[in-house]
Amino acid sequence: MTATYHPGVHRFSVFVVCWTVFLFVAGALVTSNDAALAVPDWPLSFHRYFPTMTGGVFYEHGHRMVAGGLAIFTLILAIAIWVKEERRWLRWFAAIAVGGVVVQAILGGQVVIQLLHYWLPVIHACFAQIVFAAVLSIAVFTSKWWVSERPQIEDAGSPSIHAVAIVNAAVIYLQVIFGAGFRHQYLPIWPHMAGALLVLGVVIWTAVVSRKRFGNSPELSKARVLLHAIVGTQILLGLAAYWSRLTTVDAPQPMPVMIWLTVIHTVFGAILFAFSVLIVLLCYRIIPRRGQQHATTQASLGKKPVTIG
Repeated sequence: MTATYHPGVHRFSVFVVCWTVFLFVAGALVTSNDAALAVPDWPLSFHRYFPTMTGGVFYEHGHRMVAGGLAIFTLILAIAIWVKEERRWLRWFAAIAVGGVVVQAILGGQVVIQLLHYWLPVIHACFAQIVFAAVLSIAVFTSKWWVSERPQIEDAGSPSIHAVAIVNAAVIYLQVIFGAGFRHQYLPIWPHMAGALLVLGVVIWTAVVSRKRFGNSPELSKARVLLHAIVGTQILLGLAAYWSRLTTVDAPQPMPVMIWLTVIHTVFGAILFAFSVLIVLLCYRIIPRRGQQHATTQASLGKKPVTIG
């Protein structure tokens, strides 16, 4: 893999990832404080750039300001990649990420304009996860680890570890949809609870496959341990958040214990999905796909590689 490591670009991409997590916190605070319609217009707030930041306006307009920061930072990152990077596909990927941030902003505006109808809050919440995964991927692609030569590991099992990792990420994303649906009162709690059990089962399956086939890989071993830790923590946070909702259901306004447990649970869910995407990227980086393995073997023997697919 021939690519140049640009430390400045990578460090700024990591900053953008951290800012995106901050945006998740700001967005979760809006919903948890019932402040989604505290500002009735968009993109301005009460026809102003800087309204009086009191009550729910603090959370709603604050969320918009943090989102505006992400848009600016993502654009700067894309420009830096176009200037510094020689990988054309990464340039276009960065441009698509900027487009994703724009689409997410428009979705957020429609949530307000349409008064939380038409599943728009759920779509807005779930699309945010896609944008986060894209930003995280850019940080991975620009890292020194990714551009350096790495020993390749053969995967002789079935299904391939790539398919297992993708299924793992897809199931976790499905759980994100269930969680957003419950959080915004479009779904009952039981799909989210059933989804948690499904996620736990798929994560255990992914970890078992990874340990049996690639127990000597330090990267996959660390990823396996972290995946278990994040899922376990997320399940405990989910139980705590639901308990806080039940115990404060008669409160005249959202209580701090419910707000912060829900916010932490929501943000941790985003981190879990992003980490599942990171595992997919990790597998594709150090474990060649079946066709690539065969072609590499043929080339090493001085034979003409056979084109597969």
